[in-house]
Amino acid sequence: MLSLAFNVLSVLSTVLLSRGNPLVPRASQWTFTEKGNSGIVALESIIVSPTLALFFDRASDDPLQIDGHSAWGALWDLQTSEVTALNVSLGGDPRGFAGNPDIEPGNMGIRIFEPCDNPAGVGCTLFEDPTTLHLAEKRWYPSSIRIPDGSLMIIGGIHVNTDFYNNLTAAANTIEFFPPKDGGVPRPSAFLKRSLPANLFPRAFLLPDGKVFMVANNQSIIYDIDTGDERILPDLPNGVRVTNPLDGSAILLPLSPPDFTPEVLVCGGSNVSDSIPPDQLSSQTPASDQCSRITLTEEGIQKGWAVEKMLEARVMPELVHLPNGQILIINGGGTGFAAIATVFDPVGNSNADHPVFTPSLYTPTAALGERISNKGMPTTDIARLYHSSVTLTPQGNFLIAGSNPNANTNLTVKFSSEFRVETLDPPFMTMARPSIVSAPTKVGFGQTFTVPVTVPSSLKATTIQVALMDLGFSSHAFHSSARLVFMTSTLSKDRRSLTITAPPNRNVFPPGPAFIFLTIDDVTSTGARVMVGSGAPPPQTD
Repeated sequence: MLSLAFNVLSVLSTVLLSRGNPLVPRASQWTFTEKGNSGIVALESIIVSPTLALFFDRASDDPLQIDGHSAWGALWDLQTSEVTALNVSLGGDPRGFAGNPDIEPGNMGIRIFEPCDNPAGVGCTLFEDPTTLHLAEKRWYPSSIRIPDGSLMIIGGIHVNTDFYNNLTAAANTIEFFPPKDGGVPRPSAFLKRSLPANLFPRAFLLPDGKVFMVANNQSIIYDIDTGDERILPDLPNGVRVTNPLDGSAILLPLSPPDFTPEVLVCGGSNVSDSIPPDQLSSQTPASDQCSRITLTEEGIQKGWAVEKMLEARVMPELVHLPNGQILIINGGGTGFAAIATVFDPVGNSNADHPVFTPSLYTPTAALGERISNKGMPTTDIARLYHSSVTLTPQGNFLIAGSNPNANTNLTVKFSSEFRVETLDPPFMTMARPSIVSAPTKVGFGQTFTVPVTVPSSLKATTIQVALMDLGFSSHAFHSSARLVFMTSTLSKDRRSLTITAPPNRNVFPPGPAFIFLTIDDVTSTGARVMVGSGAPPPQTD
C-alpha cells in the first residue's frame, strides 16, 4: 500500500558532531519517557505535521476501535500523547484477521493522507480507491524513496504472503513509480533477482547526482533512473546480509556543502547463509555487530567498504539522523532473525531474542574506531523487536513504538504485542533552546533567505548547524526517504536573524516537505516545516 503525508509520498507495506561549547551538558541527560498507549501496534510511523505522527499496523485485532471494528491506522498527537483512530479499508497484509473480516487486500493499494493543518488532527483523512488508484503489481515488503522530480520510486517486494524468505516464483523483482512512469509498466531489475532470497525491504537512497544507491542482501548497486542501468558495487564485507528477513539497517550520512559527498552506513544484520531453511535457524544465533561504510565517489568505490563494530550485535536495529549530524542506533535483538515463528526455537513467537535496550550514538566525523558510544545513554525495559518503529519528531526527540513478533495481537507470550509508546529525549529537551521564530512557507533551490531566530544567552554560538531534513518513514528496520542536508548559514551579530542558503538542486534534496532544525553548541531547536520547491504535484522540474 502507498501513502502520502502532507504531500509526502511513502510506500506502506506492511543526523559532523560539533564539539560545541564544553559547558553544555551532554549525553548523561538522555532519558526514556513512557508517553502512553498507541492502541495499535505502530509497526509503521511517519511524521505528518509539526504535531502529529501517523501509525499503521497490519489489519490485526488491535484494541483501538473505529466504526465497530479494530483500527489499524491512527494519529498520535505529539503534544498530548492522545491517539485518534483512522478508518482504513486497505490492509497491508493480504490476509484477513479477526476483528477485521471485511478488509480489502492492500498489496496493490495506495493510500493518500490528505494535508493536515489541525494540530490535533481533527478532520484529517485518508483517501483510498483501489479501483482507480493502485500499483502496477502486487508488492508486499517493498521500499520507496522520493526522487528528484518529487515522485516515488517503489522497489522490490513479493507478490504473496511469505513466512520468511522471498523466492523467485513470487518475487516482485521490479521497480515502478508513483505517479507512474514508463506507461505504468514496472522495470525489471537484475539486482533484485540476484539478491534473492533475502532481499525484502531493500535499502535505497537518492544520491546528489540524481542516481540511486541500493543495498539488498549483501549486494549493492548504483541505479540510473533515466537509463535503468545498474552499476554493481562491492558486496558488504564478511558475508553480512542486511535486508529482511536478515535485517540490518542503513542510512545516508548527512550531506554537507559545498560538495555534498555521499556516504552510506550499513549496520547490523546477520552473516548466516541465506540458503539455510528457516526451520534450521535459531533464535539464539548471534546477529552481526558489523557496521560498513562506503563513500560513493569513484575513489571511494575503489576503496570499498570500511568496517567498524557496534558495541553489540543487532538484528532489526534502526539508524536515525539527529539534527547535529550524529546517527542514533536503536532497537533490535542481539540474536536471531526477523519474521514470526519460523525458526526451530522461537521465543514465544519471536524469531529473535536478547533485545538490545540501550541505544548508541554514531559520530560520522570521529576517527574510525571512535565513532560509536553509549556513554550516558539510558536503558529502557521495553523490547523493540519485529514490527517496531522509531522516528525523529519536530520537537527534536525520538518517538519509539511498536514491536509485535506475533501473527496477531497476543498478550500472553514473551515478546507480546507492544502498545506502549516512549520518547527518547536528548539533553537539550530540558534546556533553554534556540528557536526559528518563523520560516518561509516555500524554499527554492539555491535560494538565500533570512529567518528571525532567538538564541539563549547561555549559548556562546561557537558552532552553528542548520539541517534540512526529511524525517522519513519508519518500518522494518529502515527509514525510507530519511535525509539530512546541512545548509550554509550566517548568524547576525545581534543573534536575532539567520541567513541560510538552500540546497542547490533537486538531486541534493528532492522537492517536497521538510523540516529545518537549528543547532547551536549542540543544542537543537524545534523543527520549522517548509516546502522545498514549488509544492506542485510530481513530477516536477527545476
